[in-house]
Parts: sequence; C-alpha cells; structure tokens
Amino acid sequence: MQMPEEINRILTDQISDLLFCPTDTAVKNLNNEGFANKPVQVLQVGDVMQDSALLFAEKAVAPAGELPEGFILATLHRAENTDNPQRLAAIVSALNTLHKTVAPVVLPLHPRTRKLIAQHGLELNVHLVDPVGYFEMVWLLDHCNLVLTDSGGVQKEAFFFGKACVTMRDQTEWVELIEAGANELVGADTAKIIEAASRNVGRKVQDTHNLYGGGKAAQRIVKYLNK
Repeated sequence: MQMPEEINRILTDQISDLLFCPTDTAVKNLNNEGFANKPVQVLQVGDVMQDSALLFAEKAVAPAGELPEGFILATLHRAENTDNPQRLAAIVSALNTLHKTVAPVVLPLHPRTRKLIAQHGLELNVHLVDPVGYFEMVWLLDHCNLVLTDSGGVQKEAFFFGKACVTMRDQTEWVELIEAGANELVGADTAKIIEAASRNVGRKVQDTHNLYGGGKAAQRIVKYLNK
C-alpha cells in the first residue's frame, strides 16, 4: 500500500467505537473489513472537509503577487512522485507543456519538491508561487479552470468548488469522484497528463448526488454525539 494516510486510517478504525464515515464508499469499505460484525457504530454523516470549504470560502484571499487569468492550479508533493526521478521528470515535462500550450499553470511549490527538482537537474517553466495557507488555497481552487494534483484532499476540494480534477497518481482513496466523472487518474504519464488536462480545462462539475453531505457533516456528528 502506497498511501500512509490509509494505513493510519485502518489502524485508528480498529481501536475506535464510533466511526463517522464521509461517503457510502467508506461505509462499504468498513463492511468489507469486517466491521459489520464488530460492536462498533458505523455512521455515514458526510465529510467535514466540505463543511470547512464552504464555511471559509468567504474568507478566502488571493496569494501575494499577480496571477495569470484562466490558470490551471497544480500541486506536486507526494513522495511516490517527488522521490522517483522518472516520475518527477515526466510530471515536470507535462506541466511545462501545459503551461506553454494550453493554459498557465500556477504551482505553489513546497521547498522539498523544489530541492528535488533542482537536484535532478530539471527545469520547471510554470508560474511558481511560494507555499500558500488554507485561505489562499481556497481562493486558488475557487478561481482556477482545472486542478492538477497528486494530493488526496485537493481532489475533494476541487469537487467542492465545481472544478474538474486530473490526479497524477496510480490510485485514489476517493473512488466516488472517479465514478462520478469529476476526477481522472493519469499516473505520472506525460502524454496522459497533457491529454486529460487539455480535455478537462474549464469544465465544470456538478454535485448532483450530494456525495459528501452538502456541508452538514459536523451538525450530524454533533447530533449523534449528543445522543
């Protein structure tokens, strides 16, 4: 398994008495892991991350400096990409091509990723900005024309703001976004990244099935805890 956060989730679930799930998929996963036969309460309440995104969208602020219009928002930090020279080079190549031929790519770049790019002699020709805080990231998500990421949380946040997402990973924990057509997995394949991003830029996605609870997850959790 290549997702440390999923290992943490499995271990934490095993010692919990009350499990609040963000999606039907999460409930199904727990049932497949045997929780239907354990003295544990499993409740589908929605995702508190959507609560936060909707709550703080009004407080969002633009990052410092001038940003290009109609930009693609990119993030690149996952170890499976940054620590693999071939994958990193393929992603950098795709970002450069997209920035030059499709739409400006805005990339808040983590110092660790920046160091590895330089270490491998790669040249990144996109619109780089310093790492941003949560309110700035919310602003970028709300104003971009596409999200291109290897982050777990950003995949969902793109959906909360109605933006199509292209994910530079081989697997995702948020399979319902793939099934809904809001997200597309492309791995670290340069051609696939360019093709999927070019096809999805500017596309809006709709939350027609209320996948993450509509921003009421925290209220449902408090209601259950009060009982």
